[in-house]
Order: sequence, then C-alpha cells, then structure tokens
Amino acid sequence: MAFASILRRSASTVAPIVTRLALGQRSFGSALFTALNHHVNLSREHSVSFPSYYSTAAAKKPSATESLLRVIESEIKCARETDDHDRVEEIPKGFPFKSEDNPGEQIVTLTREYEGETIKVLVQMPGLVTGENNEIGDADGDDENEKAGQSSVPLVVTSSKKSGLTLEFNCVAYPDEIAIDGLSVRHPENSEDQFAYEGPDFHDLDENLKKAFHKYLEIRGIKPSTTNFLHEYMINKDSREYVFWLNNLKKFMEA
Repeated sequence: MAFASILRRSASTVAPIVTRLALGQRSFGSALFTALNHHVNLSREHSVSFPSYYSTAAAKKPSATESLLRVIESEIKCARETDDHDRVEEIPKGFPFKSEDNPGEQIVTLTREYEGETIKVLVQMPGLVTGENNEIGDADGDDENEKAGQSSVPLVVTSSKKSGLTLEFNCVAYPDEIAIDGLSVRHPENSEDQFAYEGPDFHDLDENLKKAFHKYLEIRGIKPSTTNFLHEYMINKDSREYVFWLNNLKKFMEA
C-alpha cells in the first residue's frame, strides 16, 4: 500500500509537468508558424512588386532610333551655337567673279570673262589644320613642312578659248600664297582621252616659266586677296553644310 501511495504522488507531480511541456510546445509551434507565415506573406508582396517595377523601367527605355535622334538634335543645337553658319560674308571690293553656291554641294563655282577667255574656278572645301602632328619648317626654312602646317583651299582653274582649247591649273591656296601643283592643256576632241600627255611635273619647270604662269593667274583674278576671302567663305560654308546634313539625318529618322 505504501508503494501504491508513492506511485500516486509521483503521478500527480509528473502530470502538471507534462501538461506544461505540451502547452509550451504548442506555444512555440504557434509562434514559429506565425513567423513563417509572416515571412511568406512578405515574400509574396515583394515578388509581386519587383516584376512591376522592372516592367515599368523597360517600357520607358528609348529605342535605338530615339536615342540617335536625341544625339542628332543635340549636335544641331551645338553646331548652331558654336559655328557662325548663318554669317553672310561681305564680298571684297573689286572681286571679279560671279559666284554660284548651291546648298548641299561641296564646291563653289566662280566665273568671269577676260579678254575673250572664259575663266572658271572650282573652289573646294578647305583642308583644316587642327594643330596636332604638324611639323613646322626647320631652321633652314623647309617650305613643304611650313605649308603642311597651314589651312588650304584646293582650286581647279580653267581658262577656255572660243576654239575650245582649255588651260587647266590644279592649285592649292594657302594664306597669302598660291601654289600650282599641275598644269595641262585640254583639247575638245580628246578631252575624254585618259592617256593624253598632260605635260611634265609643274615643279620641274624652269623657274622663269613657273613665275610667268603665276603671273598669268594673278592677272585673271587668282591672287592672294581673292583666295584669302575664299578661304574664309569656304570655312563658313563647311559649317553651313554640316548643319544642313544633320537636318537631313533628322528628317530621315523622323520619317
């Protein structure tokens, strides 16, 4: 009977402990479930918002054409602000030529009549010097190196007789100087003959003959005062043509 009494007391002592342990496990499990459920809900909320954000950002990204168009518009604005493209050059007094300047073309054509000859000058875009990698003449005065460091305007000058014979000069105009690089006589009957003899290298001619041809051009209006004006004019034309070209690009992109 004493042993039975001990068992009853033990059972009555253990029962509350078991009950508290069971309740503790349920409380811990409930808290863990609540925390996990909260974490899942947060994950669901974020999983919905991320795709929405990236979808909006992707929709606002400009296309390659739109990006190029913006760059072109920015370049047009910059060119108009920095370049004197709208400037109208004042023709110097005594300028002997009539000029033809068509937008979109890279040459200007000058014409005049002189003692039965038709003088025609094709003025091309200037060769601009940036100041980089240009060798200036040495102490002995190397003319070729000095010219390499200067801006220049290529010219093709023709003097035509009524008979059809034409004298053609290939020139380069530097500041205050005109260099003749080539000289040939064109016959109307073989003007298209690609094998026609065009004469020796102009630089190999006798000095007196070279001076005489320079004087020939000067009398007909091809002189430094003329070419210096043309140099400035062609620089401004180059700026105008660049803006014109950019506007054509913009029209194409917008079409």
